[in-house]
Amino acid sequence: MRFLLFITLLSLTSCYETTRNCKDYKTGAFRFDYTVDGISKSGDFKRTERYSINYYDGKTDSSEVKWINDCEFILYKINPVSIAEKDPIHMKILTTTDSSYTFEYSKASFNEGEKKRKEKGVAFKIN
Repeated sequence: MRFLLFITLLSLTSCYETTRNCKDYKTGAFRFDYTVDGISKSGDFKRTERYSINYYDGKTDSSEVKWINDCEFILYKINPVSIAEKDPIHMKILTTTDSSYTFEYSKASFNEGEKKRKEKGVAFKIN
């Protein structure tokens, strides 16, 4: 009986496969929504193979992109204005659709004793 239950559960989970067409999202123009102090905002960014340029709150922020593989990259701020901004950000595309991708991001480097914090977001292709 347990074996039958195991086979049933295995067959149900093996049918579900997430879509990850990361190459479709390596470059382009995107929009993302975020919240700061309980206020919902949105920003845009353009990404090339080498750079990511963010536009939010009337500001422009540029980072260099270093691809690890088709679905993961590291962002390095070009002109950091604080020590915290010097920390690179690890980005990972988790799933994709025909018009968006879900991603996870966290600091790529940690100080001893620092808790690792991961956040998730969704970016929508706008071109």
